[in-house]
Amino acid sequence: MKKIFIVGCNAYMESGYGCPGEWRCLKAAALGEGKFTEPAQVIAFVTCECPGRTVIPNIGMAIKLSETKPDAIYLSKCLAESKPGCPYTTPEELARMIESKTGIPVVLGTHEYK
Repeated sequence: MKKIFIVGCNAYMESGYGCPGEWRCLKAAALGEGKFTEPAQVIAFVTCECPGRTVIPNIGMAIKLSETKPDAIYLSKCLAESKPGCPYTTPEELARMIESKTGIPVVLGTHEYK
């Protein structure tokens, strides 16, 4: 079973724009639905907080604390597809930064639930 991290948009989740929290991402991972090609074990869920300066250090800390390097990092649906989008970066730019700093592949999005 793949071990994964999920990165969510803290501003989106905290502001109540329709994301009730991470349960949809966790469900999709557990069932292998949406962007997950098979069931996956979520070993960390971290948030990107505006303006995004802490997301890479937070991922590094999650790797250290879990003592496991994930097979992939998923940017949550609310981070990858929110409207309006992030005023500081695009999901693609954030994915490139994470991949270049960690060497871990990044997937844009998690689920297709409404």
